[in-house]
Amino acid sequence: MRRLSWRFFVATMVLLTLSRLGLSVWLWSRVQPAGGLWPILFGGWRIDLSFLAMICAFPILLSPWLGHLAWPTRITAWWYRLWWLLFVLLEVSTPQFILEYDTRPNRLYIEYLNNPHEVSAMLWHGYKGVLFFGLLVLGVLGWWGFRWLRTQPVDARMKLVWRPVVTAVAFAVLFLVGRGTLEHRPLNASMVAFSDDSMVNTLPLNSLYNVANAIRGMSNERSAAAVYGKMPEAEMQHIVREAAGLNGPMLDPKYPSMHRQQASAKPAKPLNLVIIMEESLGAQFIGTLGGQQLSPQFDALAKQGWLLARTYATGTRSVRGLEAVNTGFLPTPAEAVLKLPRSQRGFFTIAGLLGEFGYHSRFIYGGEAHFDNMKSFFLGNGFDEVIDQPKFEVKPTFVGSWGASDEDMFNELHHRLMQDGDKPSFTLAFSVSNHTPWEYPAGRIKPTEPAASVQNTVRYADWAIGQFFERAKKSPYWDHTVFLIVADHDARVFGASLVPVRHFHIPALILGAGVPVQRDEHIVSQIDLAPTLLSLIGISSVHPMLGADLTRRYPDRAIMQYGDNYGYLKYDQLVVLQPHQGAKQFHYDVGAETLTPVPLDPTLDKLALAHALWPSWAYFNQRYVLPPPAMQHAVPAAGASVAKPAVVPIKVNTPDCCVTRQL
Repeated sequence: MRRLSWRFFVATMVLLTLSRLGLSVWLWSRVQPAGGLWPILFGGWRIDLSFLAMICAFPILLSPWLGHLAWPTRITAWWYRLWWLLFVLLEVSTPQFILEYDTRPNRLYIEYLNNPHEVSAMLWHGYKGVLFFGLLVLGVLGWWGFRWLRTQPVDARMKLVWRPVVTAVAFAVLFLVGRGTLEHRPLNASMVAFSDDSMVNTLPLNSLYNVANAIRGMSNERSAAAVYGKMPEAEMQHIVREAAGLNGPMLDPKYPSMHRQQASAKPAKPLNLVIIMEESLGAQFIGTLGGQQLSPQFDALAKQGWLLARTYATGTRSVRGLEAVNTGFLPTPAEAVLKLPRSQRGFFTIAGLLGEFGYHSRFIYGGEAHFDNMKSFFLGNGFDEVIDQPKFEVKPTFVGSWGASDEDMFNELHHRLMQDGDKPSFTLAFSVSNHTPWEYPAGRIKPTEPAASVQNTVRYADWAIGQFFERAKKSPYWDHTVFLIVADHDARVFGASLVPVRHFHIPALILGAGVPVQRDEHIVSQIDLAPTLLSLIGISSVHPMLGADLTRRYPDRAIMQYGDNYGYLKYDQLVVLQPHQGAKQFHYDVGAETLTPVPLDPTLDKLALAHALWPSWAYFNQRYVLPPPAMQHAVPAAGASVAKPAVVPIKVNTPDCCVTRQL
């Protein structure tokens, strides 16, 4: 068993390395500008070692006890032979799969198995040469693997005294190799991503790992229809479009939410955009929002910009907030799209949209960007670079369990903005300090006891915000940048109600170039922020976001996913959808923060259900994408005359209720 494990390990490492080298040479025109061969090989060896440690774990751990027996050796040989054939099959399939889909084999590889007749007919009629060559290579390497992994030789009997020692050492080594890193989180695909070319980011992965990862991800793809019930698609589309103010014919029936948004602001040239997402900074901590008096810096800034005083998060996790603010996508009972397989490339983000207008987009994070798959998702969907702690050019002064402190993140943000010059830029910056175990640099605030508490990290987070904006206002980028400060979610969302609305209340403040100074008490969802920001920076565009441009209209609704429960708040009425149960409706008293049961309004029930079902429909059918370039370029730029004929005719439908606010 020990000899078989070594033989399998060496053969597989050689196979995967040669395959990776061959693919890199073949795709060198894309590999070389992305960073060259070394990141692919080094990242690939890390992935391979981790994956092989998992495959070899049981045979290696059992070998001191059973390796001298014939029957466990035969079982081990066939175990490794099966894995060898799978590795060979997937690597042989990879070049053609890349030609077809510009990525390594993924979930599509599994989905095609559901249609064996159609797939076999397609391969036979369209790919005979490739099929015969692939079968030949598979046969040769499979035959060699069966010879190499023989079932006959057994290991020498190990002395009884050594068996527990060898097992313990092997377990420790396998655990460390399988985990792949000594950092906080185990190795994953996002950790070896290094390029803004999503195909190149799959080269460090081996294809079997990628397929296995996709299979695991498919378990997170729960459909809202299976949880809350169904609705005819046409009715769902009508309700959702009408609620979003998209009356009239669709731009493209295949993409029902795709529409044209005309910017309210008309700067001489589009402004830069900076979104600062604050970890777990709920409204309960913000003095000006009626919370604890812990935020003097934010409270002062709130008087200098557009305070959206009743903004609600879409969920209770960072990925849900990142999903809402950066993609405008509605929440679902499944995982956020940052972690789902169908959205890892080709999914709409404002970074991807702004890239079509010449913007350079970056994500700055004080921790490890592979956490929650942020790095992989962002690089695959429009961001030009991901800057996490190891890539900081300004040396951090304090690094805690979750990464560099908030002030270090802001130092890096300021440094990067100062480097931008005249090139338009979009920056998403995400803080880490306001998180257990409540670590922050000494000497910045006057802490209360105990020092390690959420109250003190909120004080520190607020101090860091104030320090950054004091410096930003004196910097050359201030006059041509719009800033958004918003929380990803509240801290510790809990409560006895089906959806604890008060714990979804978060701060959201827009300030900077041309932003009106006002306190706004309308109900706002995180999904409304991206369309509003596009309007404020002067970007007229076509996009699929269903959120409202708040410079033009107020939908006065919020959407909240709380575990399996879905909340739709319209004015003071909350409809809650629960799995496999009827909807319930409550009156929400925002002052007392109480929910009182009331009779269910059938119209509001349908409105909530349609919005719960739509994102699942859009995700599974892959209908949430950037518009075709011709359609996008037909939109007049900021300040341009709208009377000129467009390349693609687009009818603008503005609801009667909506009045453009003068900025």
